[in-house]
Amino acid sequence: MSDPGNVAWMLTASALVLLMTPGLAFFYGGLVRGKNVVSTLMYSYVAMGVVSVLWVLWGYSLAFGAGGDFIGNFDFVGFRNVSAESTDSGISPMLFAIFQMMFAIITPALITGAFAERFKFTTYIVFLFVWVTVVYVPVTHWVWAADGWIAGIGALDFAGGIVVHASAGIAAIVVARMVGSRRQVERGVEPHNVPYVLLGTGLLWFGWFGFNAGSGLLADSVAVTAFLVTNTSAAIAGLVWMVLDYQSTGRTSGVGFATGAIAGLASITPAAGFVGPMGAFGIGIVGSIAAYSAVKLMSKTRIDDALEVFAVHGVGGIWGSIATGIFAVQQID
Repeated sequence: MSDPGNVAWMLTASALVLLMTPGLAFFYGGLVRGKNVVSTLMYSYVAMGVVSVLWVLWGYSLAFGAGGDFIGNFDFVGFRNVSAESTDSGISPMLFAIFQMMFAIITPALITGAFAERFKFTTYIVFLFVWVTVVYVPVTHWVWAADGWIAGIGALDFAGGIVVHASAGIAAIVVARMVGSRRQVERGVEPHNVPYVLLGTGLLWFGWFGFNAGSGLLADSVAVTAFLVTNTSAAIAGLVWMVLDYQSTGRTSGVGFATGAIAGLASITPAAGFVGPMGAFGIGIVGSIAAYSAVKLMSKTRIDDALEVFAVHGVGGIWGSIATGIFAVQQID
């Protein structure tokens, strides 16, 4: 017997997660030079189209089909055998697949900040198909499928610290290294449109409530706690980044607060269903410091990760995954 409340909540959470991708578009669009803003915005919107098609055709089946330790099977190709009827234990398989689709959309969109201003659209579309199929889908199976090998060793990743942020961050640094630096552009170029950055941050922060609080798949106390710790980590991380900026430069900035908040959100993602408010403070504070330090270190390398995807999402996701084991106070079956 389906619970209409759970169905309504998960449909809402799915929509919130999808909203994060336009939010990311504005966040990245505000950070690049003015002449590249439209192409940067379009990276995220094209991901919504390409990955939605890919996910329905074969992505979901390979990610969540019961194929073995490393990859699924083709039982759910084209959403065949994916029922819209809710099960006794929770939401319907189709609603779960829709929710997971939104994660699959935003993950490669995160990577686009690393190669901003350097990719042709045809190359990008090929990249989307290849990366989601070859990297995202298998990693999702490893961590979140019942028979995945990482799931089998008891790893905790509530909402995607490994699946989304660590995988996107590591991919970002690899792709940035492969495509090389932007020509005749100094590192650390000033954002062309700070209001876009702040608008994007607001949409991301708002959507992240669906991202994290929805990952328990039920409208229950776990969702409430995940909602609270998500907001707490983002808030403290943004403030810590402002303090670090002030210590380093003698001034604060809206972009600094926004970047810190995103680092805090990435850091709390794997832990959101397992920690309390005080744990969220610790995760957000350390996540902000770690990401800020990574930005400084990356500036000394020859890798032009244009919008600091590895520092913010990669480092945040990795730290959050480690911190889950440190701060966890409850475990969700």
